[in-house]
Amino acid sequence: MTDKQPHKSGYAAIIGKPNAGKSTLMNRILGSKISITTHKAQTTRHQVVGIYSDEDTQIIFLDTPGVISPTYELQKAMMKTVERARSDADVILFIFDPTDSHPTDEVIELLRSINKPIILVVNKIDVINTEKAEKKVSALKDQLRFKSIHYVSALKGEGISELIDDIRSLFMPGPPYYPKEDLSEHPVRFFVSELIREQVYLQFQEEIPYSCTVDVISYAEDIDIDRISAEIIVNRKSQKGMLIGKGGKAIKNLGIAARASIEEFIGKKVFLDLHVKVREKWREKENWVRNLGY
Repeated sequence: MTDKQPHKSGYAAIIGKPNAGKSTLMNRILGSKISITTHKAQTTRHQVVGIYSDEDTQIIFLDTPGVISPTYELQKAMMKTVERARSDADVILFIFDPTDSHPTDEVIELLRSINKPIILVVNKIDVINTEKAEKKVSALKDQLRFKSIHYVSALKGEGISELIDDIRSLFMPGPPYYPKEDLSEHPVRFFVSELIREQVYLQFQEEIPYSCTVDVISYAEDIDIDRISAEIIVNRKSQKGMLIGKGGKAIKNLGIAARASIEEFIGKKVFLDLHVKVREKWREKENWVRNLGY
């Protein structure tokens, strides 16, 4: 009889530039939409914790906001989660987008200061030729030492199972930290606010997505329907007008799309009541940033 391999668990922090595909990768690994993904940079603000479990492994993913130089309170709070990942993680996944023409200096600087094994995850290989990707990787190898390198497509799911095996190999044996059926340590309310915020990103241009946040005021569960009331908080009066739209059309469309994605996420019917509130310059005020959960 062969010995069953020991159970292993640990923390893996996902670090990279905004838009490198960190959230898409996590959603692919977990098979669930746990991290909001849009094409706009800086969508991830919280350290979304995704939990991957199989029979003999548990990987707790710390999803960090893209590495940026902080200029206002919200960004400072975002960078604190990067610091937390540095202290908590057993392994760092550096997500690299080979199609990005801008340098990754800030990320490299951060990674140099972290004394943890780093796995380089070269994403989006479904849209770039291998030779080009390898050229960019060899430039990175001159600047950092990697434990291993994986070429993946988070979108198509290529190379993901090999990546999981590799992460597991770097963990120490140990029991799971969370129940095996858990996907995250965040409550459902958190994901509801993220799904509403995702729709703001998808439906509005310019500065609106970056100057708004979502606060779930009440969440009442019934047998066949959940009733949710939420506020979209903006920086200025003019943004409120844009979000509501002519005759309330914009907020109505936003509500329809958000409700559909919340229903898909929780698997039941939802009644969603949305309101827009103005909180002058909330992003620059530390106590507001804290009150809104950052």
